[in-house]
Amino acid sequence: MSDVPFGFGPQDPNNEEPDDRDKGGSSGENSGGGTGFSGGAGFFPGFGGMPGPGGIPGSGATPNFDIGALGQMLTQLGQALSQSSSGTTGPVNYDLAKQLAHQQLRSDERPTQQQTTAVEDGVRLAELWLDPNTSFPTGTHTVQVWSPGDWVNKTLPVWQRLCDPVAQRVSEAWLEALPQEAKQAAGPLVSMLGQMGGLTFGSQLGNGLGQLAGEVLTSTDVGLPLGPDGTAALLPANVESFGSGLDRPASEITVFLAAREAAHHRLFSHVSWLRQQLLAAVEEYARGIQIDTSSLEDLASKVDPSDPSSMQELMNSGMLEPRTTESQQAALGRLENLLALVEGWVDVVVADAVGDRLPGAEALGETIRRRRASGGPAEQTFATLVGLQLRPRRLRAAASLWRILTERHGVTSRDRVWDHPDLLPDASDLDEPLDFAERWGGGNEDLDDPIAAIRRAEAEESGHGDGSDSGEEDAGRGDDDEDSGSSDNGR
Repeated sequence: MSDVPFGFGPQDPNNEEPDDRDKGGSSGENSGGGTGFSGGAGFFPGFGGMPGPGGIPGSGATPNFDIGALGQMLTQLGQALSQSSSGTTGPVNYDLAKQLAHQQLRSDERPTQQQTTAVEDGVRLAELWLDPNTSFPTGTHTVQVWSPGDWVNKTLPVWQRLCDPVAQRVSEAWLEALPQEAKQAAGPLVSMLGQMGGLTFGSQLGNGLGQLAGEVLTSTDVGLPLGPDGTAALLPANVESFGSGLDRPASEITVFLAAREAAHHRLFSHVSWLRQQLLAAVEEYARGIQIDTSSLEDLASKVDPSDPSSMQELMNSGMLEPRTTESQQAALGRLENLLALVEGWVDVVVADAVGDRLPGAEALGETIRRRRASGGPAEQTFATLVGLQLRPRRLRAAASLWRILTERHGVTSRDRVWDHPDLLPDASDLDEPLDFAERWGGGNEDLDDPIAAIRRAEAEESGHGDGSDSGEEDAGRGDDDEDSGSSDNGR
């Protein structure tokens, strides 16, 4: 999938879905249905009835203009705009996204009772195994089994929060880039452009969610808590496809994935700031989106009015993509680092919990990592959404750091790194995990009360930390907890 920000993915020139390309373009199963928006992420996706080059009367070429196809396209466009203006607000048409996602699903059979029982038993067993390997108690309140369609329906609210800031800023940036006289001349067309933008974003999101729904294994498979709070969910149909070539028992694969799901929920449930930090990084990226107005001038000079395909070629050339700013790069860096830390922590905790109990645990863990490296759901989603691809190098480095912390300081001290976002390792710490582990164990006082350590550091930076009452109070609080902290550190 595209590695450009959400809403700007180039359209496949053959108008094929990703699954169709894998099959040589021969399959028509995912053609999208009656809305006409089944194409890829182009600027006006899915309208296949437009005349191609040489189809304009009077151009001297053999005409292939189909007036019936044009009428059908205009009817579909009118219906879509009517639906967009009635009942759908915001920068993305989520009704369209949901409809397209469901249309792409090859199958949406309900999970069987046997599958439901297997998942419930797997989560229950995984929770028991996780207990001694993390200081976070269970974060799972409900266990569910989902079909791919269930995943679309239940995760759409979180996708809305992720996508709205980016799509809203893209729409605003386009309007800001238009000269004032152009805005005045456009008049009511500006509103129509907004509706078209919502349809475009909705089309791209729907196609992406439809593909993801056929691949994801759990509710946290993309590294974010996409489902309802405290709801651990597996997708048995996708799990079965995932395990078809692994030569491992289905029960073993289910328990392993259940352990990963339960570990994610423990972290997201008990690190209160984590969810907000992840979403805030996306929102900060969105605020920095800018459109280069010189691209509009270049576009106007290169469009050939007698050749409609020239517009499509320019749209696919990347001329109109937003330019990434330094602040956006910083936001993406923080998001990538945080996601790597989440996934690395889960890898270590799950490996310790199931490693001696499931013979294939190590091989399954490596399969998951390679799945990410080869462009699995997480990479594809974030590449489409914000131009981000999770780098396996960072994920493995994060897992190495958590492993070192576990071995040197124990489970409880390791998990205290999550007490505050300022305590988390940064990108340089992932490069030198031993240095971070040494600093983390550099003094009992900081380990006993890491929040107090942050306050002392802030006071010192502001010049009020020399013998101030608050500093002494924080230090005293660390001394009071010294005995319990020492046992936590395992030293």
